[in-house]
Order: sequence, then structure tokens, then C-alpha cells
Amino acid sequence: MKIHWLGLIVVAVLCIAMDVFICHRLRRSGYRWLAWFNGALAVLSAALVAAIAVMPLNEASTSNTMFTTGQYMLYTFFAIMAPKVLGTIIYGLGRWIKQRWMTVCAFVVAALVFVIMWWGAIITPRTLEVREVEMTFDRLPESFDGYRIVQWSDTHLGTYNGRRSIVERQIEAINNLHPDMICFTGDLVSRETNEALPYRDLLAKLHAPDGVFSVLGNHDYDDYVHWDDEKAKTADRKALCDLQTAAGWKLLNNSHAVIKRGNQQIIIIGTENYGDHIGDKRGNITSAYSGSRDGNFKIQLQHNPFAWRDNTIPNSNVDLMLAGHTHAWQIMLTLGKWRWSPASMRYPEWGGAYSEGEQQLYVNIGTGMVGTPMRIGATPEITVITLRKKR
Repeated sequence: MKIHWLGLIVVAVLCIAMDVFICHRLRRSGYRWLAWFNGALAVLSAALVAAIAVMPLNEASTSNTMFTTGQYMLYTFFAIMAPKVLGTIIYGLGRWIKQRWMTVCAFVVAALVFVIMWWGAIITPRTLEVREVEMTFDRLPESFDGYRIVQWSDTHLGTYNGRRSIVERQIEAINNLHPDMICFTGDLVSRETNEALPYRDLLAKLHAPDGVFSVLGNHDYDDYVHWDDEKAKTADRKALCDLQTAAGWKLLNNSHAVIKRGNQQIIIIGTENYGDHIGDKRGNITSAYSGSRDGNFKIQLQHNPFAWRDNTIPNSNVDLMLAGHTHAWQIMLTLGKWRWSPASMRYPEWGGAYSEGEQQLYVNIGTGMVGTPMRIGATPEITVITLRKKR
């Protein structure tokens, strides 16, 4: 707590100093109206921080509306401060090297950052990218050549706060792809089961000949709110599992299913979340399927791609793992086929297709948001994976 308040005080002092500097420079340059505008933004920023500080955002009793309101208030604070910080840095650099044109550059950069941040909060989350991927395997049975799987992940339904049209569009897009199977790789919600309740009928509309399979993500275990009663926490987690089952989904909690085509088959294995923290290592490939090194073609559903190298590769010959979790940290730069995300600083496999020997992984960057309610460049993704027999 001491570190928290110390950090808050340091940030507050820096923000006040920056706003005083900006107002002073604007007034000296004759832009009094801009100085007053900046002062108003400073007051708004302070009010947002003060309001967020007293909101009980970590309590289980907090409504989803209040929680999402807090998220947008915090994002508004950053959307005000980030342009001002960058603009001030560029302006200061221009004065240091005595280049007046950098004053104009400071205003342009600040305005551009502001627009990009709000485009990422308002426009991008409502869009959808359908990525079509072909993946080739030696051991794929002939009768499954051309088999189509749609992967959907990380919806974090609470961040939509009841805006059904966004989820409806995603489900309609999935069904229109006519997949053989649909796989959901975790994080249906961010905090509690009640986030998913407004969408129960929509979730039940997903359909595919071989079914809809799902696993739990780290946010689906109710660990991101404070519960006074452990029984209530357990009951809420069960309610989320029951909701998926009621929607017709086949939830694989360290279990597996068999998909047949004539006398040939593939195995679908679902493992509970296996992350890079001790408390997150719930899933285990050998617990979910005892024949983890047998001759069957195997697809594993796992929320966190960390499990691929830490658990799956050392303990199995799983042919394909489907994972999510990273969101590409909701920031992604794309240039042609080149993509980069700050998520790469933590996750070696953060988005797209990867391989290690004969084993392959696909990481879907998800459709929802967590933490900050924005996606800058990281367009919500639904993936169509076509399995091909290697010739």
C-alpha cells in the first residue's frame, strides 16, 4: 500500500508540473484560450483519478456497469495525459535544439495520438477480421483433409456491457463460415458469470456438425475480484460452466472427445488454464488424455500459449494446439505480412501460427478487451483453420 500511494503521489506531482508548464507556455505565446482548455482537462483528469480511487472495482458486489465505467474513466485519463506527455517532450526537445518547427510537430503528434487512442476505443472493437489459415500435417487422417475449424477466443463479454450487437455480429460471422467444428479457447468473461447472462441466447446459436468445444481461461476462474465467501466463488465458477453446457457447448476441463469420419478419428483435448504463474497451472496434457503420445492425430485446446513449450511439447506429441490469452496486448502494428506487438516482449508465441518440429500452435488474439477498453491495430479476430494432409 505504501508503494501504491508513493507512486500515485509521484505521478500526481509530475502531472501537475507538466500542466503548469503547458499553461505557462501557452499564455506566454498568446494562446490564452488553449491555456484555459488545458486547465479544464487537468481538472477533469484529477476528477477522474479521484473518482476511480474511491470506486470498489475489485469487489464481487460491484456491478458490471460500474466496473466498465471505471475502465473507461481510467482510459480517458490516459487518453488525456499521453498526448500531453508526448507533445511536451517533443516541444522541449525542439527548444533544446532551437528548432521552432518542432512546436507545430508537438501539436500534431499530440492530436494524432489522441485520435488513435479513441479510434482504438470506439471503432476497432466493433470491427472484425476473419483470418483464414491452412495448416499441414503428416499424421492427419485422409478423411479429415480439408477439415475446417473456427477458433473464437477471449470475448471478455463484460467489456461490452450489454451491447448485444457486437457479440451477435461475431456469432453470425462464425456460423456463416460453416465450419466442421467451433473451438472457444477461454476467457468468456473478465470477472464474474453475470457478464455473460445478457448473451446466453446468442451463445446457444453457435452450431457446427461436430459441435462447439470450449475450455476455461484465467479470467473464468473468478480470481479477479475479492470474494468474502469462497463458496460463492466456487458457485459462480460452476454457473459459468453450466451456462456453456446449457448453450450446447462441450466444455473440456482436462478431458477429451473423439471425432470420427468413417473408421478414422482425431482426438480433441481440452486442458484447464496453464499459465506462467504457479497458481495458474491447473491444466495438464497427460491428465486430460492418457494416450498423449499415441498414434492418434490430436488437437489441444488451451487458453495460454505458455503451456505449449512448458507442458505440451515435453509431455506429448499433440499435433496442433489452439490458444488465446495474449490479445496481442491489444496493440499491434501491421505492414503487409509483418506484424509486431509489445506482447512479443513476454510471449514468444503471441499471435498467429508457430511450429516446433512436427508440432504446431495457433494463437488467436481474441475479440474482447481486458484492462484498458481499447484495441489499437489489434483488430478482433476469428480464425478459420483448414487442416491439410501433407503430400
